[in-house]
Amino acid sequence: MRIAYICADPGVPVFGQKGCSIHVQEVIRSLLRQGAQVELFATRLGGDPPAGLETVAVHELPAIPKGEQAVREQAALSANLDLRLALEREAPFDLVYERYSLWSFTAMEYARSVGITGLLEVNAPLIEEQEKYRGLSDRTSAERVAKGVFSTATALIAVSEEIKTYLKGYPGVGQRVHVIPNGVNPDRFPSNITPSLPASPGTFTVGFVGTLKPWHGLPVLVKAFDRLYQQCSETRLLIVGDGPERENLLADLLARGLLNAAYLTGAVAPSEIPGLLASMTVAVAPYPAQTDFYFSPLKVYEYMAAELPVVASHIGQLKSLIEDKTNGLLVPPGNPIALATALDRLRQDSNLANCLGQAARKTMRQNHTWDAVTQRILHLAGFDRVSQLSVGAKR
Repeated sequence: MRIAYICADPGVPVFGQKGCSIHVQEVIRSLLRQGAQVELFATRLGGDPPAGLETVAVHELPAIPKGEQAVREQAALSANLDLRLALEREAPFDLVYERYSLWSFTAMEYARSVGITGLLEVNAPLIEEQEKYRGLSDRTSAERVAKGVFSTATALIAVSEEIKTYLKGYPGVGQRVHVIPNGVNPDRFPSNITPSLPASPGTFTVGFVGTLKPWHGLPVLVKAFDRLYQQCSETRLLIVGDGPERENLLADLLARGLLNAAYLTGAVAPSEIPGLLASMTVAVAPYPAQTDFYFSPLKVYEYMAAELPVVASHIGQLKSLIEDKTNGLLVPPGNPIALATALDRLRQDSNLANCLGQAARKTMRQNHTWDAVTQRILHLAGFDRVSQLSVGAKR
């Protein structure tokens, strides 16, 4: 079975360290485990292939030049011709799978033209995201691309119910949207792994993993940790990741006199995450209140797979992923007092923390592995087993 996996988004370094990068890597790894041959077409590689992806054939698409936004957008649109030629050159394929990006449309058109399944994975309302956070010069063309690619794909994969609702607002989408949340590889997080940043005995470590961006609720986390630290000084805040909010985060910690109680790792390789999670006592996802929460947070899946008790905001997909007081704790979004109270409860009740962690890991193993995700993808494409597909061989 030959699968063309396309990621034409210049903001996604497919071999990088961002959450979107890990998503691409894990889906491809899982497809490989199930016997598929994957050809990767990508605009931005972000480094060498990580472990397990060394044998994947990589077709690099034209880089998008730095500079004026309008010029970048036109360059991204022009790259559709390069992608079409690359797909035709490397054909035949049995399935085309694309991670939706703002300006890419030719992959779904190609799949339809040659009579094979084209699946489009949608992770975010990219037009609104781009306009709000990064700038968008030609919204009209972006909307035209979205309408075209959403209507051309055989099926659309939304990572959350919120994204499904967003997609159904486009004409012609109808019943072709299917929700397949993110997943995790529990084998990356063995229970006997050695902590890479162990704390002194008796220290309660509150951990966070992710890109330091405004929507992750870091000010809420610092306020909650400040309150917890005032109650018990034998606590530590471990922040794993880097991003545009780093300076604001450091300034907040400094103003509260918490720098000595916090450790910021900066950006780390995915291979370092298991040891860092093993260095935490509890992990948090302190998202603030927001009406457009559409995420399927990879960090939470990894927290739970690592058998950590999780405290997360009662918002979006987290409300269904975490069953409060069973496999984690849910608190009102944007509420540092409630977050601090939940953290202190786990600090004082290690039995509860252990039970929540064990239940969280069980939830991941039973329902949310990457292999389960790709099996649903293949089923959606009409193939329950890779070996059932022989379109390429018939050609």
